[in-house]
Parts: sequence; structure tokens; C-alpha cells
Amino acid sequence: MKKIVTVIGARPQFIKAAVLSRIIKENDAVEEVIIHTGQHFDTNMSKIFFDEMMIPKPTYNLEVNSMSHAAMTGQMMEKIEKVLGIEKPDALIVYGDTNSTIAGALAAKKMNIKVVHIEAGLRSFNMKMPEEINRILTDRISDLLSCPSQVAINNLHNEGFQNLPVLIENHGDIMKDAVNYYSQFSANKSSIIKDQKLQKNEFVLATIHRQENTDDEKKLRSIFLGLEEIHKTHTVILPMHPRTKAVLNKLSIHPKIQVIEPVGYYDMLELLKNCSIVITDSGGLQKEAFFNRKQTIVVRDETEWVELVSHGFAKVVGGNTKMILQTFDTFKATNKEFTVDLYGNNVGEKIYQSIYQLIH
Repeated sequence: MKKIVTVIGARPQFIKAAVLSRIIKENDAVEEVIIHTGQHFDTNMSKIFFDEMMIPKPTYNLEVNSMSHAAMTGQMMEKIEKVLGIEKPDALIVYGDTNSTIAGALAAKKMNIKVVHIEAGLRSFNMKMPEEINRILTDRISDLLSCPSQVAINNLHNEGFQNLPVLIENHGDIMKDAVNYYSQFSANKSSIIKDQKLQKNEFVLATIHRQENTDDEKKLRSIFLGLEEIHKTHTVILPMHPRTKAVLNKLSIHPKIQVIEPVGYYDMLELLKNCSIVITDSGGLQKEAFFNRKQTIVVRDETEWVELVSHGFAKVVGGNTKMILQTFDTFKATNKEFTVDLYGNNVGEKIYQSIYQLIH
């Protein structure tokens, strides 16, 4: 039986991997070995996802975290290389744009193991973002590029990827499969709306965690100033990322909004289903908001999901307090129709079939 190794390390990757792992298990034609790098390691950011989302427990947990980018990536590569030497897989799968992504891809490629990059072709065109560097390098050394949208395909063609020995496929966004599947269970699995005393369509869901925001005090203060202003008339609930919490404590910033601990995926789905608007710097949450028919205020200077902006489902406002408030008022007054299909259907099955073809 052919074997694949899946490398995951961060929350969005757990969710995407859950979809593909279920399909791999159902087909029973390929063995999957899961490596958890440990990048997200606390209970709410990691363990809870495996427990509640029925993801197979990782065969290996590398426990690499809380280091500089270089140190983290280097240690991950070293440990992944050892696992690959033991398992000898036919291909390695990586997701997205984290340090776990580039570490897995580099370790595999140097051992002549085929690399599959899921969520390939995304570009922010901001080389100051560690994620941008990770995704560009991972794309360049992969054998199969699974793209979530036509925009991602276009990005790769603009960079000349059609001239390289790599298979480029527009499979669609695997996150859509995850939202559709787990939404069936979230209402019964989560009590967060009741526990937090929230009213449907009367609260705003916010998440802030990107390094470009947490490392910029002026930008961070401006974003939270906007959230506090909105909170005066509409409850703003923010599951607090550990990195953001540490920075806020260091700066003695105490946001006057409804701050809660990080939440599991079912809780997040219920928050998305029931909120009115999303304010975030997360790439994944922008799409999850779209799949739940919610408009998004993107508190970054750019987004990889430009099709959401061009269709009016999202607006990029940076860390500008005034623009956050203006966009919030505009979105509140807009009854946006979510009739455009941007990210395909049955994505996980399409990805599985391409991987199967690659290794047979």
C-alpha cells in the first residue's frame, strides 16, 4: 500500500487535514501518517481540534514551538527528516503557509519525496510577511500544487510555473468542505452563544493574531480602538490568541470588549453562524465568514483572498480606526447576497484523486 505523510502544526491545518484524512480513510487505498510539529501546542489551539473533529491522532508529535522563525523551522526540518527516514512515504502533504509548511516541504524534497502543497498559489505580494516567504518557497519545490481559486492559478502562471515540472490543479478550497461537514454538528456540540449571552445577528466576531499587527504597537492600538468603539453599540467578542494576549499584557492594553479564551472549531462555527460581521486579520476566517454568508472587515494592508474583496464580501482597511468604523457602518446597512460560488465543491475528493494519481 502506498503511504503519505501529512505535516500539520497550526489550527487551520488541523481543520483542512480533517477533511482529507476522512476521505483517505474511506477510500482505504493509501496509508496516512500524521506529523504534528507542535507549532500550536496548548489545549485550546491544538488538542481540542483532534478530540472534537475526529482527526486521527498524530503518529508523531515533534513539540517544536516558542522559538524564532529560523530556529523553529530548522528544528522542524531536522525532526521531520528523521520521521521520513523511518516511514519512507511516497509523498508528503503540507497545507498553507506556516513554518510547519516550509519545513515539511524542504525536508521531503531534499530526500526526493514528492511534495503536495494544498492551498497553493496564494500571494499577498508583501515580502515582509513570513507567510508569504513560506508559501512562495513551498510552491516552488512542490510536485502537485492544489489551488483554491482561479486567482491562485493566475498567480502561478504569472510567475512562470507552467514552465516548471509541476502539476497545477484548481481543486477549490478544502475549507469549504470542512465548514459544510462540521456545520451539521456544531449547534449540538457548542453552547457558546448561550454561555456568552449573545444574540443572533447582534454581535461582531473579531480575531487578531497576525505578527504584522501584534508587532506594531500603533497599529494594534488603532485596531482595538475601533473594536472598542463598535462595542459601545454592538457586542464585540474576541477569542484571544496567546500571542496577542502576551503583547497586550506587555503594553498594558486592556480592551473594553468581550474577550474570551481561544475556542474550538464548533464554537467558532457557531460564532460565525450567529454574528453579524467579522473583523479579522486571519486568512482562514475570511473564507469561513464567506461560507457562513458574513461580510469581513480585514484589518491588514492586503489579503490573499482578493476575490472576496472584488465581489464586495470583504474590505481591507489596515489598522485604520476610521476605516474600520466606516466599513462597519457600510456593512451594517448592506444586505449582501452570497450567490457567487468562488471556491468549488467536493474539494477534498478532487485533491485525493490527484494525490492518488501522483503516487501511482
